[in-house]
Amino acid sequence: MPVSSSTYALILAGGSGTRFWPLSRNARPKQLLNLFGDETLLEQTIKRLEGLVPLENILILTNAQQEAAVREVASMLPKENIFAEPAKRDTAPAVALGIGLVAARDPDAVMVVLPADQLIADTAAFHSVMQDAIATAEKSDGLVTIGIKPTWPCPSYGYIERGQRATIPGLQCDQAPAEVKRFREKPSTELAEQFLSQGGFCWNAGMFVWSIPTVIRELSTHQPELASFVSELRRSSNVAATVAAQFPKLTPISIDYGLMEKAKRVFNIEATFDWDDVGSWLSVANYLEKVGSDNRTNTPVSEIDSENNIVFNAKKGSHIALLGVDDLIIVQTEDALLIANRHQADAIKKLSDKLPPELL
Repeated sequence: MPVSSSTYALILAGGSGTRFWPLSRNARPKQLLNLFGDETLLEQTIKRLEGLVPLENILILTNAQQEAAVREVASMLPKENIFAEPAKRDTAPAVALGIGLVAARDPDAVMVVLPADQLIADTAAFHSVMQDAIATAEKSDGLVTIGIKPTWPCPSYGYIERGQRATIPGLQCDQAPAEVKRFREKPSTELAEQFLSQGGFCWNAGMFVWSIPTVIRELSTHQPELASFVSELRRSSNVAATVAAQFPKLTPISIDYGLMEKAKRVFNIEATFDWDDVGSWLSVANYLEKVGSDNRTNTPVSEIDSENNIVFNAKKGSHIALLGVDDLIIVQTEDALLIANRHQADAIKKLSDKLPPELL
């Protein structure tokens, strides 16, 4: 499929830097880190769109703290394509801002919304799925969401319950979309196990595709405040001033709860590509070198009688040695050292309440 000048992408690149402390900070969260080689996750996300979306049609939404670092990483994009939210207002206002920016450029465009911090290696499969999603958005009056086939009963993800195969006249694609029955909030482990045994459920990856006319119609019905904001952006002669004045007034709400769960018609296409949202140091460990008894590390370590540890060393000229320790996460930077029980990896973000401000 040739690249269309009417296809746009919005990359959401905000968030906090708490899960991967001390490597991540408020000004440099996960998507701006070199966790997997020389490229950040944001760089990988931009490059993954090559051949799918014209470079000049890729927009990035971040926040004031991270804007400088995002601009440095995304220097291949036009400067005017990078925007910083003036306030934290959750994902629905953020996406509405992107919709308004795209609509002002092309009111009939198809728009892809992607998180900046997911790890996907199979670009060809990603393109195939997204091309099907774009075709579905073009040929239908519905919103499209990408789902990930569950590999275990994860209680930390939202789930999408898939219905029957959708009937969309004139649609030709490799993977036919399914009608979405409903969205399910993060379940208990027991309920997640029921989802997997029942079948027909996928993880909600936070990837969306829609046409601008369709999504504006749905916003007008379910989120009139956001629809009004989009309309104001389209008419504005000074977008920066309009965003600064109006965005902080918007009601915080997630895009899932505010729009996707309420929309008249939503389709799901299940991903055929690999996917990892890299939610903690445990996820990163899967991509690190194995040393000794299942220790995982990005750097040479010396170890005796130590197993199941995760070591990430970002301090130049330093060396880490392990003696008789198990199940630890050890992360060293130039100004901080984390030593944590690996079974409490998800709780690392709680440390932000205890740390000195200069380390956040």
